[in-house]
Amino acid sequence: MVKKRFALPDILKGIAVVRMVLVHLFEVFASPEISSNPLNNLLLFLAGPPGAALFMVIMGYFLAESGKALGQLVYRGFKLIAWGLLLNLGLNLHLLILIVTAQVEMNPWPSVFGVDILFLAGFGMILISLVKRLIKNRLNYWVVLFVVVSGIGNFLPAYEGQQVLLVYLRAFFVGNASWSYFPVFPWMAYPVAGYIFYLLDKQYKLSDFTSKGLVYIAVALAIPLAATFRQGFSVVMVQSDYYHHSTLFSIWLLAVVALWVILIRLLSMKHENNFLFSWFQWIGQRVTNFYVIQWLLIGNIGTWLYQSQNGWSLMLWFAAILLFTNLGVLAWQFLNRRLS
Repeated sequence: MVKKRFALPDILKGIAVVRMVLVHLFEVFASPEISSNPLNNLLLFLAGPPGAALFMVIMGYFLAESGKALGQLVYRGFKLIAWGLLLNLGLNLHLLILIVTAQVEMNPWPSVFGVDILFLAGFGMILISLVKRLIKNRLNYWVVLFVVVSGIGNFLPAYEGQQVLLVYLRAFFVGNASWSYFPVFPWMAYPVAGYIFYLLDKQYKLSDFTSKGLVYIAVALAIPLAATFRQGFSVVMVQSDYYHHSTLFSIWLLAVVALWVILIRLLSMKHENNFLFSWFQWIGQRVTNFYVIQWLLIGNIGTWLYQSQNGWSLMLWFAAILLFTNLGVLAWQFLNRRLS
C-alpha cells in the first residue's frame, strides 16, 4: 500500500494519463467533422494540455527529492529513451508493415523517431541530474534555467543542411518538425519547474496549505487564467504553436497545471479512498506501463480506423481502450511476478 503522502502524485498521474488516452483517441480516431467542432476542441483543451506538463512537473519534483546516484538516474534516463524508441516501433507496427509491403507510400522515419513524451522524460532526467550536480539547490539558478530552457528554442536558427541524421537528432531537442511533439526545448522547462516547486515547498511548506488556503490560491489563479484564456486556447489549438511554445505560454500552462492540482487535491482530501480515486492512484503507480499499452492499442487500431469515428463510437472506443489497457497492465504485472 502506498503511503498517504504519496497518494496525490499518483492520483494526478493517473488522471493525467487517462486524459491523454482521450486526446490520443481523438487525434487518431476522430473524423475531420468531429476534430473541427469547437465544442470538441474545448473538450480536448480541458483533457489535454495539463497532462504532459503535469507528468514532467512531478518528475522534476521527485528528481529534486531523489537521493539516487547520478549514474543510476542517467541509466534510467537512457532506459526511458530506449522505451520511447521501442514504443514508436510498437504503436506504428501496423503502419510500418503496410509501408514495407508497399501497401502505403510514405516516409516511415517520422513514425520511428517521433519525439514522444518518453524521450522527453529520458533526456530530461539525464540533463536535470547533471545540472543538479553543478548548481545544487540554488533557487535563483533554477529560475534562470527555466527561463532559458522555455525560451531559447525560439532563437535557435533552423537547420538548413541536407544531413538527414542531423534533422532527426535535432528534432529531439528543438525545431518545428511535424514529428517533434515534445522536444527538450521548451518542454524540459516543466521538470525544471517541478524542481523549483520542490525548493519552494522545502522552504515555505507549500504542500501543507489548508483547504481554505488552497481555495484562495485557486481563485487567485483562476482570475488571470480566465482573462487570458482566449490567448492560451489559441496556442493549444495550433499543434505547432503548442509543441514549440514560448516562455510566456509555459508560465500560463504552469498556472493551468497548478489550478488543476489544487482542485484535485481539494477533491481527494475527502474522497481519496473512493473507487475512482483509488483507480487513478493504481494507474498512477503503473503509469509507464499504462501509457505504453494504451499507445500500442490506439496506434495499431488507429491505422485501420484513422480519422473515421464519430460521436458515440468514439466514446465506446474510449471505454474499450481503458478496459483493455487495464487488463494489459494486470497481465504485465502477472508476467513480471512469474518471471521474477
